Formats: sequence, C-alpha cells, structure tokens
Amino acid sequence: MPRRLYTLFFYLLMPLILLRLIYRAIRAPAYGQRIGERFGLFSAPSFNRCIWVHAVSMGETIAAVPLIRRLQKTYPDCEIVVTTMTPTGSERVAALLGKEVFHVYAPYDTPGSVKRFLSRIRPNLLIIMETELWPNTIHYCRENSIPVVLANARLSQRSAKGYRRVSSLSRRMLEDMSCIAAQYAADGKRFVALGLPPENLTVTGSIKFDIDIPAELIVQARQLKTQWRQVGSGNAGSAKSNDDKSLGRGSENNVRLIFIAASTHEGEEGLILSAFKKVLVQRQFGASPEPLLILVPRHPERFSRVVAMSEQLDFETLRRSSGEPVSESTQVMVGDTMGELLLLYGCADIAFVGGSLVDNGGHNMLEAAAWSLPIMSGNSMHNFYDISQKFQQAGALKVVNGEDELVEELQTLLTDSAQRQQMGRSALEVVQQNRGALKRLEHAIHRYIDVSVGRR
Repeated sequence: MPRRLYTLFFYLLMPLILLRLIYRAIRAPAYGQRIGERFGLFSAPSFNRCIWVHAVSMGETIAAVPLIRRLQKTYPDCEIVVTTMTPTGSERVAALLGKEVFHVYAPYDTPGSVKRFLSRIRPNLLIIMETELWPNTIHYCRENSIPVVLANARLSQRSAKGYRRVSSLSRRMLEDMSCIAAQYAADGKRFVALGLPPENLTVTGSIKFDIDIPAELIVQARQLKTQWRQVGSGNAGSAKSNDDKSLGRGSENNVRLIFIAASTHEGEEGLILSAFKKVLVQRQFGASPEPLLILVPRHPERFSRVVAMSEQLDFETLRRSSGEPVSESTQVMVGDTMGELLLLYGCADIAFVGGSLVDNGGHNMLEAAAWSLPIMSGNSMHNFYDISQKFQQAGALKVVNGEDELVEELQTLLTDSAQRQQMGRSALEVVQQNRGALKRLEHAIHRYIDVSVGRR
C-alpha cells in the first residue's frame, strides 16, 4: 500500500515534473533532449549479459568509472549499461567511457517507465551509486530477480530523518535491497535503523579516495599552470623551475598564484567575488603579481550569469571556453567548460570547494586533495561529513563562515607559502591513507555478479 500511494503521488506530480524539465531546458537546452528515455522509450541492442550502473549526475559518474573499468576487465562478456539523470552526468559518460558502454537516461520511477526500461535492458544486476533510491525501480528489480546493490552509499542524519517520515515505504524498499556497501559505519547504522537487514550491510569506505590522476592530465595541468603563472611575473625561468618540482606549489616570490573556487552555487559566487575583490585591494603580496581566480559554477546554465556578475564587479574576466590566453590583466577566469574541473584543480595553488557557503551540504573535495592543494570550505558539509572531518583533523581544511573569514583565510594562504605546502601535503596524505575502498566494494558485489551473471 505505501508504494502504491507513492506511485499515485508521483503520477499526480508528473505535470509539475514536466514543467520543471521544460523550465530547465530553457536555461540548459540539453534537458529538452532525449525526453523519451526518461519514460523508458528508447531502442537498445540485445544484451546477453548486462550490468546496469546508475549514477545520478556528474560526481557519481566520475566515481563510478573506476568500478566500471574493473567490471569490464573481470567480466568481459558482460555489457555495461550506464544511466544518469542529468545532462552533465550524460556528458561525463560520453567523455570518459564513450561507446564502451550503452548509455541512456534513467526512467522516471513510475511502474510503466520502469517496466519498459527493464524489458529493453534485461539487466542481470543493478548497481546504484551513493544514495539514489527509487521504490518502484527497486521493487520491480526484486520482482524480476535482479539483485540491487547500493555502492559507495552514504546517508546523512538529515537524509535519514527524511526517510523516517515515510518509514513504511523506506523500510520495505531497504528490505528489497540485496546489499548496501556503505562508506562509513555511521552511514551503515542509519540504513539498518531504517530497516535494512544487518546481514545485507557492508562497510567499504569511500571509493572516491581511490582517485587516480591520469599522467597525461598531469602534463597538461603543468603546462597550463606554468603559462598562467608566468603571465606578468617577470620571472618565467623561475616559475618553470618551481613548477617542474611540484606543479608550481611552494615558496615562490615572483609568480602568480592561482585560487580556484569550484562547484559553486547561486549565492556563493557573489560572496567569493566580493572576498576576492577585498583581497586584491589589500594587496599584501609584496613583489608578487596579483593572484588569478578560477571560478567554476556547478551548473552550466549559470555560466553566463556568473560571467556577467564578475564583469559587473569590474573584474577583467575571461571565459575558459573562449580559448583566449590568460593575460596579465586577467583577474577572473570562469570555468565554463564541461569535464575540465580535475584539470583546473591541477592548475591551482589554493582551492575552495563550493556548495558549502550556502545550505547545500558541500561537494567532493578529494579531487583538490589529490593535487596536494590546501582546501577551504564553508560550514555546510553534511553531504561529505566524514571526509571533511578527516581533512579538518589533518589540518588540510580551513572552514570559513562567511565572506570576512574567507577574506582572512585566503589572504593568509596567498602570503604564507609554508602553510600552503603543509596543508597540501596533509590533504594528499589523507587521500593516500584511505585508499582501498574500491577493492572492498568489488569483493562485496562479486557474489551477486557471480550468481546473476556467471562467468564464462
């Protein structure tokens, strides 16, 4: 009965869901494309054996790629189907996996859409990344004897509270799960408290710690960073020498430092730009040139508005997509390209991770840490609570509460190379000490693959 009421409510909301989709399509045209896929209407090849991996958006897609690579290697006779909910996630699948996988948008969680999807794909196993739980999808997988594994799962106290409000629905949904591989013990306890059978829980850690930066990306980042830091420095040779040592970090005096504010949300860019303006006005950089701000909004439909905001504050602003070189007068570069965030982190000296100065719960800071960057964040980090705690305890993360503290901490890091280096080393150590979750996750899901898919 609870699932049927949920389904009725979903159908009643469908006109609003479609209106929201149209509204988003006006701002980001990609939302208006391939709408039929969201209702399970698409053509698919005939799969003999198939593993379905669902990653809602860009972050989950990036986290899923190493797992997908290992599945392809271990089970070469299995096709991989990857679904996402957003165009940014779809773009990442195309960029990172191309035609190695079959990609469509995930169906809306209505019985008709889910049944049509399952009849076309006929998966042997569903792996859901993080916490994208849909009652009808899980129910019909269970009805068709398709194991469902929730991988790299996390559940904050806030989210658990929301599930408790619909406990009769969430309990049945969790009982239908084959396995939940939680990031941390606290996440696991919350799932069990909501109704997950304890024997279906395993704790693996976060697979996002198993990040590997491709060698070619390191080379590309080194080249860009050297170019951007030499602009106006008057000391190109010194910049190149230092950059060869550690991608440009250290105690250099006559090079341009680069500050990246990444995955920012509405309400944050104004604070960051205002803080950066105050830092430039204070001009406590000695003989060093002014720093460069790389500002990367989370959502592509906001790129143009952020550019306009920067220009209204009289910053000399450059779009990354323009292809124009950074000049001595460039103060702000807006990262308005897709799929370059990891590269842009590699070009920076200091990182701020967005979604945290507003009540959004923060974003993944492990990519910045993998580049040995000192990290700053606002105090809204409940989506990455355990990870942020590790960085704070290691002295790798500075938490700022508003614009004034951001100005203070940014000014300190721009002028104190020793602190930058120490924080960066600590950040990388946290990443290295917490690797191994991917291997544990593989072990947790292999028994379901072996049973449902089988080996040659």
